[in-house]
Amino acid sequence: MARPTSREAQFSNTLPASVRGVDRRSLLLGAGALLGVPALLSACGSDSEPSSSGGSSAAAGPVKFGMNEAKGSGPGYERLAAMAAAYATKAGVEVSQNAVDHNTFQESINTYLQGTPDDVFTWFAGYRMAQFAENQLITDISDVWPIDGLSDAFKKSSTAPDGKQYFVPVSYYPWAVFHRKSVFEKNGWTQPTTLDELNALMKDMQGKNVTPFAFAAKDAWAPMGTFDILNMRLNGYDFHMELCQGKQKWDSAEVKNVFSTWATLLPYHQENSLGRTWQEAATSMANEECGMYLLGTFVVDGVPPEAAEDLDFFTFPTLDASIGNDALDAPIDGFCVSAGGENQEAGKAFIKWLGSAEAADAGNNAASAPFIAANSAASTAKYGELQKKSAEVVQNAKSIAQFLDRDTNADLANTVITASLQEFIKNPSDIDAITASIQQQATSILG
Repeated sequence: MARPTSREAQFSNTLPASVRGVDRRSLLLGAGALLGVPALLSACGSDSEPSSSGGSSAAAGPVKFGMNEAKGSGPGYERLAAMAAAYATKAGVEVSQNAVDHNTFQESINTYLQGTPDDVFTWFAGYRMAQFAENQLITDISDVWPIDGLSDAFKKSSTAPDGKQYFVPVSYYPWAVFHRKSVFEKNGWTQPTTLDELNALMKDMQGKNVTPFAFAAKDAWAPMGTFDILNMRLNGYDFHMELCQGKQKWDSAEVKNVFSTWATLLPYHQENSLGRTWQEAATSMANEECGMYLLGTFVVDGVPPEAAEDLDFFTFPTLDASIGNDALDAPIDGFCVSAGGENQEAGKAFIKWLGSAEAADAGNNAASAPFIAANSAASTAKYGELQKKSAEVVQNAKSIAQFLDRDTNADLANTVITASLQEFIKNPSDIDAITASIQQQATSILG
């Protein structure tokens, strides 16, 4: 899930394309089976052993597994716990599970990695992974690759600027506008594709005493999703990525236009968002208090099963006809081996298995809601329409970002931008001061 990391140490903001984003055509090699499209990279070996052919020969052994989901917290925890248990049984080793709630895990990650970390831990592709690699907090696992069923694009997403791999993907998901199908049908609402259609829909919702958008900003990362999509819709994917890299200015006219547009949309969002978690916002949509919610597909983890089965979504509408609406956030989740972990070789054996179809199946078979597996050989038996449509949306996207807090420097994202977005939500008329402050600090952090 696209949630904020802690204040990792800064390093160069100039990253290759392999770290900044993933080519959608290659990425979908991992989703081909889900769509009924033959995968170009098929599984060519057996998953009968924890260390399969073509990669590391590290021996399985006892490992400690750091999980960014608290015990009993929902499908996310269910999947990780089941994967750990399946490997323990398969390899005949002990897998110690360290399950920590997501926000605490993220906020303490830097201290965790510099202390006595678990051998393998849950993490994200992109800049976040690359920063840890640069600071030698995670282990080079190039000998683990290739992994049967994971495409070259996923290998690229696992590669740091030094050309080595430090990450094994397990799943990915798009951000989109979610809603309950039954609520739209009951009210005669249709999914908008243009700003005019969106405005008409929001006004009709308000007229029927439904808040158009559920919205949460207590989890400081959540508003980044709104900024990302507005920036990509108004200024395009390339501008967005250049802004993340420090090649565009936060106090530019283009960025100010993003905030100005956002300010016109805020009256259609839930009030008092700074005191609301994303799960509470999801509940508001599930309870039909709100008509829509811009979030990742992990929204299903925050609503009751009957509401999850009723969900549908659409990509955020076009705001500029010359740019269109074919860019989106689709973050990739997975695992890293801690450089400070006690059992390096055992960690490598475990992490390679975690990238297998067998591991994905173990997680999805045990969970009340499945993830979209990165491995093309994983079973799709538990996938519903939501998962199938998610992969289709990613297939049709021209450009894919990882999410603002994964595409830029952690200090900038989590000590500057999060606070600035929350300040904007409180004072949406203070755009000039807010953007000037971000730019000043971005210059200091990025150089």
